[in-house]
Amino acid sequence: MAQPHAQSGQIVSVRPLGAQLAQASSTAILKAGQLEVMRIVLHTGKSMPEHMTRGEATVQCLEGEVQFQGHTGIQRMEPGDFVHLEPRALRALTAVRDASLLVTLCLQPG
Repeated sequence: MAQPHAQSGQIVSVRPLGAQLAQASSTAILKAGQLEVMRIVLHTGKSMPEHMTRGEATVQCLEGEVQFQGHTGIQRMEPGDFVHLEPRALRALTAVRDASLLVTLCLQPG
């Protein structure tokens, strides 16, 4: 069963998953008019292929370690690292160690 999206005013935990990370999968947290928030889980060696979004985006590493590939090259993201991406900026992610990331997308009007 799909997890329901958070409602206005509802507190949602985005704390590190810790020991549960190995069995976790990606989840959508919120999808509203102009905002989408997801917890992306990537297990060691798994990738999110190169892609872009029409609006701005942010990626915050909550735990683990990922290789982030963007227009400035390849960088390593560790817990606490955060990156902002302009609209249509290409990016790709590869997990160096099991990782969870908080991804926020600014959606364009449909």
